[in-house]
Amino acid sequence: MAASLSTALDVHFTIPKSDTKRPIFFTSPIRHNPTKKRLAISCNSSASETSSSTKPPQNISESPSPKNPSLSDQLKPLSATTLSTKDHKAQLLSKPKSTWVNPTRPKRSVLSLQRQKKSLYSYNPQVRELKLFAKKLNDCGSGEDEFESVLETIPYPPTRENALLILNSLRPWQKTHLFFNWIKTQNVFPMETIFYNVTMKSLRYGLQFDIIEELANEMVSNEIQLDNITYSTIITCAKKCSRFDKAVEWFERMYKTGLMPDEVTYSAILDVYAKLGKVEEVLSLYERGVASGWKPDPITFSVLAKMFGEAGDYDGIRYVLQEMKSLGVQPNLVVYNTLLEAMGKAGKPGLARSLFEEMVDSGLTPSEKTLTALAKIYGKARWAKDAMDLWERMRSNNWPMDFILYNTLLNMCADLGLVEEAEMLFEDMKRSEKCRPDSWTFTAMLNIYGSGGNVDKSMELFEEMSRLGIGLNIMGCTCLVQCLGKARRIDDLVKVFNVAIDGGVKLDDRFCGCLLSVASLCDESEDVAKVLACLKQANPRLVALVRLIEEEETSFETLKEEFRAVVSDATVETRRPFCNCLIDICRKRDLHGRAHELLYLGTLYGLYPDLHHKTAKEWSLDVRSLSVGAAHTALEEWMGTLTKFVQRNEELPELFSAHTGSGTHKFSQGLANSFDSHVRKLAAPFRQREERAGHFVATREDLVTWVQSRIPSSVTA
Repeated sequence: MAASLSTALDVHFTIPKSDTKRPIFFTSPIRHNPTKKRLAISCNSSASETSSSTKPPQNISESPSPKNPSLSDQLKPLSATTLSTKDHKAQLLSKPKSTWVNPTRPKRSVLSLQRQKKSLYSYNPQVRELKLFAKKLNDCGSGEDEFESVLETIPYPPTRENALLILNSLRPWQKTHLFFNWIKTQNVFPMETIFYNVTMKSLRYGLQFDIIEELANEMVSNEIQLDNITYSTIITCAKKCSRFDKAVEWFERMYKTGLMPDEVTYSAILDVYAKLGKVEEVLSLYERGVASGWKPDPITFSVLAKMFGEAGDYDGIRYVLQEMKSLGVQPNLVVYNTLLEAMGKAGKPGLARSLFEEMVDSGLTPSEKTLTALAKIYGKARWAKDAMDLWERMRSNNWPMDFILYNTLLNMCADLGLVEEAEMLFEDMKRSEKCRPDSWTFTAMLNIYGSGGNVDKSMELFEEMSRLGIGLNIMGCTCLVQCLGKARRIDDLVKVFNVAIDGGVKLDDRFCGCLLSVASLCDESEDVAKVLACLKQANPRLVALVRLIEEEETSFETLKEEFRAVVSDATVETRRPFCNCLIDICRKRDLHGRAHELLYLGTLYGLYPDLHHKTAKEWSLDVRSLSVGAAHTALEEWMGTLTKFVQRNEELPELFSAHTGSGTHKFSQGLANSFDSHVRKLAAPFRQREERAGHFVATREDLVTWVQSRIPSSVTA
């Protein structure tokens, strides 16, 4: 009886899909053995259910009843959707990137990693006529009255869509601004952020930051929301207008509102901080952006490289290269050019050469800017062989050339004294159809011939410039006058000066210093008069000071006042050369007392800050920035001061030294030999070191002996 009433019941487990908090402990799909039977549980039941219990249990492989699905069938969709698959398993095996999050404060993103999308316009059947109307606005005059007269012919009443379409089609920023103001006066629909954004972008092309800032403040006053695009336009326009303080101000205001900058804004503000020299702020912003998931583009690395290059920070340049490599960013031509310029400013010609080879090996073709930067680096480092190898590669590979590159190569040849190579470049430019020699090209050649003292070829170039109608600029005029002055060809110098005046050349203080230097070299009073007559046209007050120096009755106080007036009017870099030349003129005319007065005034007004150095063991005299006459005067002054120290039995160091330089500096060419001759003339106890050119030394004992040997004669005198 109990057996007959026993019933096989299927046990079903249903897991609700909506219960997402229930933990899932399966790690792989459940697989059932098809040979096993279903689990049957016997129990007592009513008589009505007896008939159903007499059916034998079915195998799982057999077709189950659709109304009464089995446990396997119910788990089947769950295993296909919730349980792990092969891809999900692989994902779990990979180690997730660890990021620390403050549990008390959620992590805030530093920037929006996606540029805000523009709103899509719905189809407008009036587009064609509105485009034609916008073209009429673009073609009309720039006057406000004419613009308003064209506005009266608008084909349709201004709606939001029509006004936005016309505003986007206007090109001159003045007309965009006029149309925007006209829309506001119509008052047919409320002004939205997008209208201000379109207007601001047009104003940005015209570099009208003040108007943009007025519109931004107007939005704030009218409670119109400033979005990411608005702030980006304001900041980038301020950067283009070099209003860096305003760019920083609006960037900080953007952060206070809670908006995150996008990639364009972020790169722009990095460049602003870099131009302001705020290196720490740049690195802080950069690292915060990278930590929040931002992948910098090549423009960002170009900004960083330029910043470190301006500071000559080689470690910073290495940091940029390492960051690019770690983030997998491939440098483009702009980044390579910036890095090369940075290497040049950091004084790393070897690394610049390696970087250039890396760029060429990567398949990039160097541009004119690339080659110009590398040529400047080689010229500054005086790498003549590498410079000429670069020139040969440029010719063989047919790399692009322009005026700036040719002139840079010529200036490099002038610095290195490569006359033949410069002449080859010059002739190559003459044969070129795109890069004919210009005024700066001839100036570079005049510098090359003038530095070598080749007066004849310099005058040939001058005559060629006159035939070709190429004007003489101030640099070429200075090089030519200096060359002619050293050769004592004063009549040719006057001729060149008159041509420069007739050509409208604006004479500067460097040119006046050159004429003053020529006057100090002249032996004949007639030549001096010709040179000073030219100088009087350029700087009459300087000539008046020369006349004042030559007069014996001029008092020291009068000389002091006039000297201070002339030096104050001159540019900073020409003040010391002026004083040097005035001292040379005094030495030339045997006015040694005036020469010592001028040296004292030059020291008084800070023109010779590094003339004297004192330590406990050594006193030194540095005349590397002085002319020959000024160096002789400084030596005499120093020896007189040391003589007084010896006579007063004051404490002296063990060593005395004088430095003239080795002759490579433009102010010290031939200075060492002239200084040595003057030391011998004074019978001073200084000896030039054989292992170090331009370095004269004397011991304390030698100096004391020399002073004591001169005391009897001075007393007798």
